[in-house]
Amino acid sequence: MPKTILLLGAFDTKGLEYAFVRDRLTDAGCGVICVNTGVLDEPVSMKADVSADEVARAGGSTIDALRGGNDRGQAMKVMAAGAAVVARRLHDEGRIDGIFGMGGTGGSSVVTASMRALPVGVPKVCVSTAASGDTSAYVGTKDVVLIPSIVDVAGINRVSRIIFTRAAGAIAGMVEAEPEKVGDDKPVIVASMFGNTTECVDACREALTAKGYEVLVFHATGAGGRTMESLIDEGLVNGCLDITTTEWADQVCGGVFDAGPDRLRAAGRAGIPHLIVPGCVDMANFGGPETVPQHYRDTGRKFYEWNPSVTLMRTDADENRRMGEAFAAAANDAKGPVAVLIPMKGVSILDGDGEMFCDRDADQAMFDAIRSNLRDGIPVEELDANINDATFSDKAVAMMLELMTRV
Repeated sequence: MPKTILLLGAFDTKGLEYAFVRDRLTDAGCGVICVNTGVLDEPVSMKADVSADEVARAGGSTIDALRGGNDRGQAMKVMAAGAAVVARRLHDEGRIDGIFGMGGTGGSSVVTASMRALPVGVPKVCVSTAASGDTSAYVGTKDVVLIPSIVDVAGINRVSRIIFTRAAGAIAGMVEAEPEKVGDDKPVIVASMFGNTTECVDACREALTAKGYEVLVFHATGAGGRTMESLIDEGLVNGCLDITTTEWADQVCGGVFDAGPDRLRAAGRAGIPHLIVPGCVDMANFGGPETVPQHYRDTGRKFYEWNPSVTLMRTDADENRRMGEAFAAAANDAKGPVAVLIPMKGVSILDGDGEMFCDRDADQAMFDAIRSNLRDGIPVEELDANINDATFSDKAVAMMLELMTRV
């Protein structure tokens, strides 16, 4: 059977452009379901299978109300919410295999809202004028592919014709590329990793894989932690090996890898086994040295230029204490089995004995805060090792396996 693409966007203002893409998709042998999210006028160049009014109603309003309200921002919010509902419904009904959209900043926000409503693995392509710089608002925690439009999405010309044709070819190829199902029946453990904990997490991953688990590793860069927890919230994960909880340092210090105050909470909400390790909590992350806030530079803090675009700042005792309290609060609220494992000889490479970020008083402030705030019954193990020592990874694996037996 031919694959079907959900073609979603503002057909009132971008009808010619969407009609061009529709024809490229049908030429490629794809079926197309067209969903109109335009609020200005009825489309002329594109026939919609799902009307703008149906989308508006799915978002809690009507197209007449949005047109009469003359509030573009509110209209975008409603259409984004409705588009997400429509896209998810069509996916759950088994009617679409991929999704495609185009637009400027407003159009891209509506299109990608519908894409973020779909599971990871469903092909998602958005041609956007905003496909550069910080695109986190559009991508979120999903596998959205953004293609720069180069010129505005305004007409078919010698540039847009190339971009639209290639983008249509991309989604047509993506829906035909079926991933091989290998080991999909294995229980899934997610793990958080950073450059400063790679040795530990790699050892844990290999050991747990040998025990029959599939281990998905996420880079703790803010987006990585949020993505990991979104998969837990979607019910796709059986256990969480949280070795690298550094994103909380950025939450406390205002760093660039902040995953938000909800970080560490998904496993507890889901009731799955959760091993919490204070990994890389000795470092908050900023961009180049010039991006570090002045008040930190004025107070004699320790910095390390990890690479030209990442500057690490050593956290202090007060910041570590606050993190320890947050870790304990998350563990206390967990509905499933949870435990804490503490590396007494350093929470990262840079925190090893004699290394640049070695500060045992700051470390201890966090460890004490965890212990003093945890509710009774949550195991806390202290190991006289650095987080990257083999004895530590061995212990982490043993504790994770023991937690997995308690569900």
